Amino acid sequence: MRKRIAINHTNNVTVEGAIEVFSTQNQQDIAAIESSLPEILFVTSYPPRECGIATYSQDLVKALNNKFNHSFSLKVCALESESEQHHYPKEVKYILNTSVPKAFVKLAKKINEDTTIQIVMIQHEFGFFDSTKDEFLLFQSLLTKPIVIVFHTVLPLPQLSLKTHVQQVASTAAAVIVMTHFSSDVLINDYDILPEKITVIPHGTHLVPHADQELLKVKYDLSGKTVLSTFGLLSSGKSIETTLEALPAIIEHNPDVLFLIIGKTHPSVVKREGEKYRQMLEHKASALHLEKHVRFINAFLPLDTLLEYLQLTDIYLFTSKDPNQAVSGTFSYAISCGCPIISTPIPHAREVLQNDAGIIIDFENAEQLTYAVNSLISDAALRKSISSNGLHRMASTAWENAAIAHAILFEGISNEHITLHYHIPVINLDHIKKMTTNFGMIQFAQINHPDIDTGYTLDDNARAMVALCQHFELTNDPADIPYISTYFNFIKFCLQPEGYFLNYVDEQFTFTEQNHATNLADSNGRAIWALGYLISVGNLLPHKLIAEAEATLQSTLDNISKIHSTRAMAFAIKGLFYANSKNGTYQNLPFIEKLANRLVQMYRHESSSEWEWFESYLTYANSILPEAMLCAWLATGNPIYKSIAKSSFDFLLSKTFRDDSIKVISNKSWLQKGEEQFPPAIGGEQPIDIAYTILALSKFYGVFKEEEYMKKMETSFNWFLGNNHLHQIIYNPCTGGCYDGLEETSVNLNQGAESTVSYLMARLTIEKSFKNSLIDSLQEEDSLQI
Repeated sequence: MRKRIAINHTNNVTVEGAIEVFSTQNQQDIAAIESSLPEILFVTSYPPRECGIATYSQDLVKALNNKFNHSFSLKVCALESESEQHHYPKEVKYILNTSVPKAFVKLAKKINEDTTIQIVMIQHEFGFFDSTKDEFLLFQSLLTKPIVIVFHTVLPLPQLSLKTHVQQVASTAAAVIVMTHFSSDVLINDYDILPEKITVIPHGTHLVPHADQELLKVKYDLSGKTVLSTFGLLSSGKSIETTLEALPAIIEHNPDVLFLIIGKTHPSVVKREGEKYRQMLEHKASALHLEKHVRFINAFLPLDTLLEYLQLTDIYLFTSKDPNQAVSGTFSYAISCGCPIISTPIPHAREVLQNDAGIIIDFENAEQLTYAVNSLISDAALRKSISSNGLHRMASTAWENAAIAHAILFEGISNEHITLHYHIPVINLDHIKKMTTNFGMIQFAQINHPDIDTGYTLDDNARAMVALCQHFELTNDPADIPYISTYFNFIKFCLQPEGYFLNYVDEQFTFTEQNHATNLADSNGRAIWALGYLISVGNLLPHKLIAEAEATLQSTLDNISKIHSTRAMAFAIKGLFYANSKNGTYQNLPFIEKLANRLVQMYRHESSSEWEWFESYLTYANSILPEAMLCAWLATGNPIYKSIAKSSFDFLLSKTFRDDSIKVISNKSWLQKGEEQFPPAIGGEQPIDIAYTILALSKFYGVFKEEEYMKKMETSFNWFLGNNHLHQIIYNPCTGGCYDGLEETSVNLNQGAESTVSYLMARLTIEKSFKNSLIDSLQEEDSLQI
């Protein structure tokens, strides 16, 4: 019997899971449903046309598709002219030849008649419509769909004719996007555009892996060089000659300097004047005897290659002489690659490089440029500081975050035609493996580079073993087994002869003094949880490994009864429950009951009709307490455990979920008994608390089958993807790492073990839970049909 698929677009995970497990015919059914999504039409220049806005638009379309491909469909109307026409990719639905005045009215008619189009987004640059200003305004006035205008250039102190034109362009728009706060202020103060119509969304930047700089220099034959670079389509406005004039004095102090000029001449410049500007630069370099210190890369580089050139750059130079250049994509990309920046004072630079995130020099001032470059070359610590400050400043501008900001705007003006559903990233173990040595998982990272000086912890290796066991359950990938063994061996290393575990180990594999100054109860509980989970999947793993795990767990049992820390007891209950689930025995039940009864006693002491909890406050890792009680019920059948599990968990969820989003208890402010709500957002939200919530929700859904638990799993996971108070990603899909925390106004970009493993546990739990939910639904449907 062919199974019917009920696709529910309130749950994109269900759709994606269905795509993986159902037949080709069913996949075609899904594709048909996807084709009916509301459509957003981009009116813009678009590759293969070579211009900055074309590249920008392609990057934005890709980012939106990667984040929200189940929310809307993106199509493009490509702008071209009689002198520049191209063959376009499949997403280009219409072409507007801006040299043909009548084409504007025809396009407006087609858009209005196209019932799938819900929003028209226009990337505006004055040069696109120089000869057809009136036709463009007519086109806008004829459209019956909501319009979003993106102003790429905003000129201050406009003449009356320019002011009037911009006001007319903005008047028909439902929303106006600019890329800097400076541009927003100009529109408000100089053009009298209403502030509530304007949204600032910075120019997107690419997430990069921050590869080893020296290895990249070897790859591109730049080993031993101090690399200065600039890139972009060449034109005289870039004032690259300023750098050439500064180079002799730079080389005098730093003879290993090489200046890369990356990019071909802008096509419109070539049409107008040929290669005049590039030839001038070449002649100037020759006249100054700079042939060995300047390299022209006359190409429109593929993105991956360009980003590698930027990652190997020691100092990036931005020397535009246009004081009205509102924003620069080249400038943004360089900062996101970790380049220390020296820039002229365009508005974008003044906004981004404040507070020691870069150095600003005057326009066309070679002397200032010389001093700034020499100062940076001689001070490695300053370069590192500027690089770090720039990376943190630009984190919010990642294309993923730009996509979130655009999508929220689309949803708001769509007249309820668009509902956002976050796309679930593929599972990526790259950063997990990068953080793991032959001895174990390193504790912390600087950005995405493991910091071996921070050593190792039992906590991280226990969680990592659980995560890799989860992954092996789903994939049966034999490459997981060495990692599971590494983490298990670390746990054994931490086990002391008396049957308890130490937690902190330095890079020399020596236990640190921190073990004597810290309460290790929770660490011991986590180790028991990890051992039990490993044993629970023993039918999939080598027998010797499981036998050792069982022996290790057995050696800890005498100490389990001595555990009184609330969360340590909960972790231990989970571990013993998992061990029992594999063995099918009751040997651990007395320990489970003893620990569960202590939690029951705590709950009865503290709980009331308004405060259904085990303690007089909500702190960290709260979800494991009701989850442990549910595990205790599953192991023993004691109804008291089940009742307390349900009431305490629902109470916790009532405090952490609001308006289709989750906010876990901050590590900066606990929620005290008697307080209705925890304090407003002050930062300190940790990935581990989101992960523990998802693990608990999965367990509770498996028992109670309440759809609300499944919905809250998706909501919780979307916190990693951008559904949080900053609307920024916490998971980095480029590296496979997870940022260390969500603060009040920023994200901690370091991708340590705890956060990365927490994300992976959450991601794997989502995968398993929704697949199981699909199977249950289909089996139920089959039984009804039969």
